[in-house]
Amino acid sequence: MNALSAPPNISPPLWLLAELTYKCPLHCAFCYNPTNYAQNQSELTTDQWLDVLRQARALGAAQLGFSGGEPLQREDLEVLVAEGHRLGFYTNLITSGVGLTEPRIARMKEAGLDHIQLSFQDSTKEMNDFLSSTKTFDLKMRVAGLIKQYDFPMVLNVVLHRYNLDHVGRIIEMAAAMKVEYLELANTQYYGWGLANRALLMPTREQLTRAEATVNAYRREFGHSMRILFVVPDYFETRPKACMNGWGSVFLGISPDGAALPCHAAKTLPGIEFPNVLDHSLRHIWYDSDAFNQYRGDAWMKEPCRDCPEKAKDFGGCRCQAYALTGDAANADPVCDKSPHHGLVRDAVLQAQAAHDSVRPYEHPLLFRSDANSKRVH
Repeated sequence: MNALSAPPNISPPLWLLAELTYKCPLHCAFCYNPTNYAQNQSELTTDQWLDVLRQARALGAAQLGFSGGEPLQREDLEVLVAEGHRLGFYTNLITSGVGLTEPRIARMKEAGLDHIQLSFQDSTKEMNDFLSSTKTFDLKMRVAGLIKQYDFPMVLNVVLHRYNLDHVGRIIEMAAAMKVEYLELANTQYYGWGLANRALLMPTREQLTRAEATVNAYRREFGHSMRILFVVPDYFETRPKACMNGWGSVFLGISPDGAALPCHAAKTLPGIEFPNVLDHSLRHIWYDSDAFNQYRGDAWMKEPCRDCPEKAKDFGGCRCQAYALTGDAANADPVCDKSPHHGLVRDAVLQAQAAHDSVRPYEHPLLFRSDANSKRVH
């Protein structure tokens, strides 16, 4: 294949997510990082990351996200941001805010960072700090002020679940007081630590219905002054999401050790050897590797997906969710009510309702993300 050409049936990646590190000062029980992350502490060097950015831009990637873990744990973050800006990426820092001091945010601005997405866990100090198992609420509030002070778009992310879904109105009021321009209320998707804690994190249908009504009322109140995105958890749907807009279609993730992934949770899938940027070029990885071609198109699909008229819309759903729930990544995503395994999803929702209705304490405590728990659960 000519180095400047691409297969006509494969589009170039548009979104590069650089997961710089798994190190994180927070211990969130819904973190999407692999539960066994502590087994792999290796990280690409600065020069190796710079090479990845250059290769991705040459492939056509236009949006660059820096995440983790907590990307601010990397002292070279400003260097990487500056190179991303020089290359012409739209750059986005996805952060807990821990480590974003005024000198650092000033350097980020000078380096050309376009966008900061700040996470909170709740609208009160007590619940925010409980859910992250840290004392970070006051720090996050200071960082929110710095983001406005340095004229970045104010983007706030709050992951929702049983513990904070009933607080959604207060969360929106907090965002309005911060003058947030874009609020992402992302109900927990059950991967990584979220899957390990699913029984305790999943809300009831009634909670979800109330929260959605509250969100819609605030949308009418704020109009375009604050955009509110409310992402419904898959388990309450009857059709699966078009995960990553299709496997190997738009998204290219690079994990801290250099493994290239077609979605955040792909490392959970057995039997696939994900190529590493230390061994292969990004061009080879994206266009030619077995891993990225594994679930492209529809030849891999089983029934009912193979003959489903919606397969071009949802691509059979999420491969990682199919594996997590059925043990076979090629099965239809059980979220779909056409799947023979849809009962697994219905049962999980019913179990959440039963746990909510029970007066007994939960049988198991939340499993907070930590090195010790990472080693223990594996």
